[in-house]
Amino acid sequence: MGEFLEVMPKADKCYAIVGTGAIGGFYGAKLQQSGLDVHFLLHSDYDYVRRHGLVVESPQGNIILPQVKAYQNAKDMPKCDVVMVALKTTRNHILPEILPFLLKDNGVVLLLQNGFGVEEEISKISGNAKVIGGMCFICSNKIGAGYIRHLDYSMISLGEYAPNYQPAGITPNMKEIAADFEAAGIPIELSEDLLLARWKKLVWNIPYNGLSVVLDARTDEMMNDPDIRFLTEELMQEVVAGAKAYQRIIPESFMEKMLDHTAKMTPYRTSMKIDYDEKRPLEVEAIFGTPLRKAEEAGVELPKISMLYRQLKFLDRQNRFSGKDNIQKG
Repeated sequence: MGEFLEVMPKADKCYAIVGTGAIGGFYGAKLQQSGLDVHFLLHSDYDYVRRHGLVVESPQGNIILPQVKAYQNAKDMPKCDVVMVALKTTRNHILPEILPFLLKDNGVVLLLQNGFGVEEEISKISGNAKVIGGMCFICSNKIGAGYIRHLDYSMISLGEYAPNYQPAGITPNMKEIAADFEAAGIPIELSEDLLLARWKKLVWNIPYNGLSVVLDARTDEMMNDPDIRFLTEELMQEVVAGAKAYQRIIPESFMEKMLDHTAKMTPYRTSMKIDYDEKRPLEVEAIFGTPLRKAEEAGVELPKISMLYRQLKFLDRQNRFSGKDNIQKG
């Protein structure tokens, strides 16, 4: 696996990580490795991580953190400057019971989540805190307690939320967080328009996450099949049409860039496919349902996305409840 790096923390901006999985664990470990003060809220992995720390296996350089500040209850954590939420959106209902304990006055909530409309929801419970959306382009999996395997890419696009998703420009909060992440070796792109950035992330998320479940396929298998590559491009075009309905223009070159990056990507089982395989709830509404409804409100029909959405809803229900039904019938 190669050599691991050990680092000592330094006093600086304080970060709280809510959701120490494939995303939160990777970025949180990178921030701690760079010397920042990082606090991790954990659930099932709490006892293991408290005793053994975190490990990240990565082509960018492996990291071992023998000691991390691990907590099982948000009430026991210090208030932090930035609360980084890396939970699945299917668990956002627990955030009203967490964020008030973690946020400093005038702190920042950084949402490293997929989907659409999540910032608007969180802004209602975050008090005076600013809300920043982070769109991650990364291949990373949690493969064991306190153990993250990072495969490829790590860039984050940041955009600050303003009411009704009006463009907020490049804000001081975005610049400060970007500086911390870049010092940790994480590439950052700053977006003046969070809504545009969210639609752009859906250009990748909708076809690849959705089709990976419906087709039981990795990214390389989809890209190597001409019919599925064609379908991927058609789904991307529908996302572009949805964005255009809100006067957000995504150029053809961006779609080509996503296709090219995915073709070169280490063969990857998407996060939605992993959730499906593990019989966890899928982020169907955040990634598919909400943007689909928003497009329909603007008078734009997205028929292929609509079909994929309803297929995923069916598969999600069958996947999560068939086992329970079988137990009851037995």
